[in-house]
Amino acid sequence: MPTSSPQPAFVLIRPQMGENIGAAARGMWNFGLDRMRVVAPRDGWPNSKAVAMASGAGRLLDDAQLVQTTAEAVSDCHWVLATTARPRGLTKTVLTPERAMTEARDRIAAGERVAIMFGPERAGMENDDIARANAIVSVPVNPDFASLNLAQCVLLMAYEWRRQTAEIIHEQTEAAGDWASQVEIEALASHYEDRLETARFFFPDTKAEGMKTNLRNLWSRMPLTRADVQILHGILRQMVRWKERDD
Repeated sequence: MPTSSPQPAFVLIRPQMGENIGAAARGMWNFGLDRMRVVAPRDGWPNSKAVAMASGAGRLLDDAQLVQTTAEAVSDCHWVLATTARPRGLTKTVLTPERAMTEARDRIAAGERVAIMFGPERAGMENDDIARANAIVSVPVNPDFASLNLAQCVLLMAYEWRRQTAEIIHEQTEAAGDWASQVEIEALASHYEDRLETARFFFPDTKAEGMKTNLRNLWSRMPLTRADVQILHGILRQMVRWKERDD
């Protein structure tokens, strides 16, 4: 497990269901996080239901820190976030998950220890818990259905952490085989151009060169594999054979 990488601690405050703890562990491990702290779980610890739900992330639960109070869970941290709705009667900076994880990344890179707190499923964190946070993380959810499941919230924050810290390729095409070379695409373009010339496709003559240029531009815009090129050659050959047989 990547325990050497700098990362925030995810603190589950008084979680009620073992299944949610296990699902939270899976969500953390999906995005390379493994520092869980569990505060006074309702059904005791260790929890067999949590282990069953964690599946391949069970080792994360083995290494989780069990503490009895929120104060103990965050005592070694320099910056603490609370994932909750806007607190009642408390003045706090409210951040989006993206902004929160950006600042968490920068603070951790500067040598600070960061914790992110998640409240119990039924009622969320109490004001005494929230008062220990330096800032609030508020998710822009549907105001008519704003409650997030514990594991969902953990997953969302873990994803944002990964997004802010990993080198992510935002778009790519996976080729089913080798990409076609320029020589192979040029041969394909010439094959089609020759056959279309024979079929008198390029008409009238005044527009022929422009049509040929557009056709070659079409081939260049297509991300073709060698298999794609071969099948396009084969389609044209079969069409020509069929035409010659009918003639």
